[in-house]
Amino acid sequence: MNNMNWLAVAPEILLLGMACLVTLADLFVTCPRRRPTYLLTMLTLAAVAGLHISYLDTSMSGYAMQGMLVTDAMGHLLALSATLAVMGSLVYAQMYAGDRDMLKGELFSLSLFSLLGISIMIAGNNFLVIYLGLELMSLSLYALVALRRDHAQATEAAMKYFVLGALASGFLLYGLSMMYGATGSLDLNEVYKATLAGTINKQVLTFGLVFIVAGLAFKLGVVPFHMWVPDVYQGAPTAATLLVAGAPKLAAFAITIRLLVEGLINLATDWQQMLMILAVASMALGNLAAIAQTNLKRMLAYSGIAQLGFMLLGFVPSVVAGNTVSAGNGYGSSLFYVLTYVLTTLGTFGLIMVLARPGHESEQISDLAGLAKRSPLLAAVMAVFMFSLAGIPPTGGFYAKLAVLQSLITTNSPLLIQVAIIAVVLSLFGAFYYLRVVKVMYFDEPADATPVQGGGEARALLSANALAVLVLGILPGGLMALCARVIVQSLAG
Repeated sequence: MNNMNWLAVAPEILLLGMACLVTLADLFVTCPRRRPTYLLTMLTLAAVAGLHISYLDTSMSGYAMQGMLVTDAMGHLLALSATLAVMGSLVYAQMYAGDRDMLKGELFSLSLFSLLGISIMIAGNNFLVIYLGLELMSLSLYALVALRRDHAQATEAAMKYFVLGALASGFLLYGLSMMYGATGSLDLNEVYKATLAGTINKQVLTFGLVFIVAGLAFKLGVVPFHMWVPDVYQGAPTAATLLVAGAPKLAAFAITIRLLVEGLINLATDWQQMLMILAVASMALGNLAAIAQTNLKRMLAYSGIAQLGFMLLGFVPSVVAGNTVSAGNGYGSSLFYVLTYVLTTLGTFGLIMVLARPGHESEQISDLAGLAKRSPLLAAVMAVFMFSLAGIPPTGGFYAKLAVLQSLITTNSPLLIQVAIIAVVLSLFGAFYYLRVVKVMYFDEPADATPVQGGGEARALLSANALAVLVLGILPGGLMALCARVIVQSLAG
């Protein structure tokens, strides 16, 4: 056995071992609030995050497990972000899950296993490894959505998610199998070389590519493969919704980069056109459908469809005459965008859980009425998140949108400039429903004027979350430079 490089995959090995240990240790926990399990899980996530940070600083890159996994700066940045997202999700979920009889060992062990699947997807350099990571993540999330077994709406959401998720996996697997049949390899580097040679039947490659893009679009939740998103977001317990809406988006971004950019860049003229259509359709349907929503979680679902459509625009600039600058700028901008989006999503669903109380989910927009009078801090935090999603300065969302638009405009392509203009116009529609939430919080009278109680740990994290969104808007240079650097290193490798 050669080129195993166990040290390079130490974070994944630690995560696997500790996920098994947490599952077993919880059998002996008698505390109803599962405090020992929670603390052990958080220590595990902190250790995994520390390993990713140390690898990120040393720019450790290379291959592991006989070339089936790649360890590069982009992978460590995305895995670190996913680990922190799961940590934040569990902090927000603790009180919410405890009040709904969901605070069981399964919540923590399934969260760790879903993160393991995400980490494998991010590091995958082989079709089978990427697919195995995808299935590990997906099966864990299906179970998390169905964790409230006595709740009809959650069970229905889990069934929809499972059926449509299986369909998406089938699309992706069929596309990957066609690529394997055409190129004779499961390894992304070999697939790249085979497509570069230009001796493969173009029709077979394009047909397989269509199925791969469809599978990726399902996992990202963009139009026309978005049908599961609103129902799952609304029906699932909010703790599970956050675990579905946060870290998995980073994994979907990672496999989009691995498959399309690193493996199939020679077919870029085909997949870029597909992504452009998906992006514009997602922004149009997502923003327009969100206007009509009264359920906050459903509104955020349609908002997420539009946001991820905007993120896909960064994949549209192509390599021009061998110059990768335009494409690198686009991918770097998309990476910054998805990191900012996940950070904001953590806060919005976290706040919904803080406002929830036993017997009341607090997920209607009307439930936020007069929040500024009941809790000025929470209202200010939510306003920051809404401004960021709308792309209003000085928030991280504004700079993220600006970076993606800039990557389109600097290509000097008339078509991409028109697409940028369409994106700006559709974002203006989106601003309406985000600002409506702010208006409800500050200008409507509350149905219940009692101050919001409890959730000290979650409140502190919410404040830090909102502060991070503001800092990314005021001082975006550091993260943007890091995103650009890791993308360049990934493309060079």
